[in-house]
Amino acid sequence: MASLAIAGAPPERFRPPSLPLATLGLSLGTFMQVLDMTIANVSLPTIAGNLSASVDQSTWVITSFTVCQAITLPMTGFLARRFGEVRLFISAVLLFSLFSLLCGFATSLGMLVVFRALQGAVCGPMYPITQSLMVEIYPRDKRGVALSIISMITVVAPIIGPVLGGWITDSYSWRWIFFINVPLGLLASALVWAQLHARAEAPVRERIDWVGVATLVLGVGALQILLDKGNDLDWFESSTIVVLAIVASVALAVWVIWELTDDQPLVDLRLFRHRNFAAGTLALVLGFSVVFSVALMLPQWLQHVLGYTPLWSGLAAAPVGVVPILTAYTVGRYAHRVDLRWLAAIAFAVMGTVCLRFGSFDTQVSFAVVALTELMMGAGIAIFFLPVLTILLSPLEGPAIAEGSGSATFMRTVGASFTVSIVTYLWVRGAAIQHAVLAEHINPFDAQVRAGMAAAGGAGRYLGTVNEIITQQALQISFNQVMNGLGLMCFLLIGVVWLARPPFVHGGKPGGDQPPPVVDAG
Repeated sequence: MASLAIAGAPPERFRPPSLPLATLGLSLGTFMQVLDMTIANVSLPTIAGNLSASVDQSTWVITSFTVCQAITLPMTGFLARRFGEVRLFISAVLLFSLFSLLCGFATSLGMLVVFRALQGAVCGPMYPITQSLMVEIYPRDKRGVALSIISMITVVAPIIGPVLGGWITDSYSWRWIFFINVPLGLLASALVWAQLHARAEAPVRERIDWVGVATLVLGVGALQILLDKGNDLDWFESSTIVVLAIVASVALAVWVIWELTDDQPLVDLRLFRHRNFAAGTLALVLGFSVVFSVALMLPQWLQHVLGYTPLWSGLAAAPVGVVPILTAYTVGRYAHRVDLRWLAAIAFAVMGTVCLRFGSFDTQVSFAVVALTELMMGAGIAIFFLPVLTILLSPLEGPAIAEGSGSATFMRTVGASFTVSIVTYLWVRGAAIQHAVLAEHINPFDAQVRAGMAAAGGAGRYLGTVNEIITQQALQISFNQVMNGLGLMCFLLIGVVWLARPPFVHGGKPGGDQPPPVVDAG
């Protein structure tokens, strides 16, 4: 007797016993990982003093983490195929918790740097796998909610990190910024195992692309160190930076050519043939670079120019997370009813306007104005991640989601590092130029200057005070110029998002590149 079967039709999707508990477990793991990217930053001086190291040496605590994370991020698709997504996530969370524990017990800077490097290496796949699993376990018409939850974590965790890190370091010990990961990691892995261990997975024992691994490690490692240390070493005035640039350029060029021509590549760069994936990834990389640059510069500006303490600078920046938290569910549920390109365009317009507002500030701006402006930035960020993530994932299905998410997250991480290095350089360099311009107006033969010297009780004291004021104003002017540049970049990104083409969600399914089902008589 003949029967009809739909060839290539997807199997019935796995649903966890409790979707909220599965979401909590995945979110906790990702929150812990994203939080750890920033929580140690404010504790570096304390760590350096406690471990008898210089502050400059202590920056390797951050560099080692970001370098190793950047290396393993693009390997996510390969690791997921080889071990299975659920096993990979749980293993990564448990290993991350173990290395966090060892970081807390470190007795020297060298030990801490090694364990931080291992932390970064094992946590690379956690965010992309979380994104892939969330998209898979949620019904197709609720994918927006899943992506909104992930977006909220991406925004909120880096804001909480410095505030929480500073409070823990001041109130207890820097070691507790690592110890707190252990209970969080155990809870996250237990919840995910309980809810998702029955999910069908078929690991593939494909060969390891050793050429891809070697060139990726060499190229990304050299590039990330170059970006992290460029400002400290005065960029290409340093032979170290020149060597790193040559190594990174050659290794990454070989890696790209190899991955595009190999039959079983470590990273499937062919995903960029999808128009929506390419356009969405470009918008994500550049948009996140702006968000990350503002998040990095704002606390430094508040502390070095306005004289805020680390705690108060964190409180001034914290409102950026309020709107994403309050609107995550609503945006996720109803965003698909509008053209996602319009939603992303509105987000970039809001973010650009806020950057221009930052660019209009002076040294007399109040705490309330800064906090309100950050609240406005949060409104733009709240509707930025969801449409961009949906657009770039729209042509992907199944295992390709983890592959694409890993590649996009890798490019987002490296792109943000690159932008932050440039932005920091422009701020410092611009401040030096503005300082020279302002100092030209201080003439010791000017009547007002001579009167000021007399009132201050001497030329040395007066000129010292004037130099502090000039330095403050030079940093402020340069800050304004950089923020105006970031604002312009946001408005240019509106054009980038319109390179994508619908459908982004079609009949509850990802858009346009999926072939139609084939009816087969059997």
